[in-house]
Amino acid sequence: MLDKLKITLQYLMPKHALSRFVGKFAAAEAGWLTTRAIKSFIKAYEINMAEAKYQRAEDFATFNDFFTRELADGVRPIDNDVNTLCFPVDGTISQQGDIVDGQLIQAKGFNYSLVSLLGGEKETAQPFENGKFSCIYLAPKDYHRIHMPMDATLREMIYVPGELFSVNPLTANNVPNLFSRNERVVTIFDTEHGQLAMVLVGATIVASIETTWAGTITPPAGKDIFRWQYPAQGNNAITFKKGDEMGRFKLGSTVVSTFSPKMVEFNEQDGPGTVTRLGQPYATLVKE
Repeated sequence: MLDKLKITLQYLMPKHALSRFVGKFAAAEAGWLTTRAIKSFIKAYEINMAEAKYQRAEDFATFNDFFTRELADGVRPIDNDVNTLCFPVDGTISQQGDIVDGQLIQAKGFNYSLVSLLGGEKETAQPFENGKFSCIYLAPKDYHRIHMPMDATLREMIYVPGELFSVNPLTANNVPNLFSRNERVVTIFDTEHGQLAMVLVGATIVASIETTWAGTITPPAGKDIFRWQYPAQGNNAITFKKGDEMGRFKLGSTVVSTFSPKMVEFNEQDGPGTVTRLGQPYATLVKE
């Protein structure tokens, strides 16, 4: 009964307005008030600040600075095996597996469309048909910078407007098409082994989604889909090595990654509920 009430409230609440309001406080240099909010957050979510580069609440001018805090050097070593991908974030796997008939698994009884997830154009989704996907949920306690699982070159970025439902497990199990209806930033990469998409999904109270090459993508929110193309070669090409930072969330959310067919095989022992740590082995490249 309580779970049903929580879901109903999410449909009714002004999610965008609430998220932008919280975002203003999170970005404000509010002195002692900011420090108190950070200390309360650390206590409530039992955050291990020993892993952070800066460890005191007083070290952060804004709540956003704290939330997107850097890790201390050496805390998340990047797996250096050229035949493996590394986890892109700290979080928990929600679902992962095969993309079947253009559908991804959200939760038991719920699938969602690959085309819709990637912005609505079949041409964008086509390279990933019959490939694989992985969905990783970032809880409030997690490190909230997103890194590359493999070497890649940016091809396209797409801003897709949408709702701002929470993306926690309760919502994922009860709100149809959650990841293809929420606001999101889709990033498409070329690699030597196929194409990779990383979808940064917004959520309630997510004050901002940023990328390292373009800065803040949202807010402001809009009603139109926007697309940016990037060169594949030359001085203006945007390239990444495995483990490089590519974006960040200001308050928690989800990353959905999709891979071309016959490109990767996920670790057999990993699946829904597996805790992920940036840099650890995620998948193995398929050798033809």
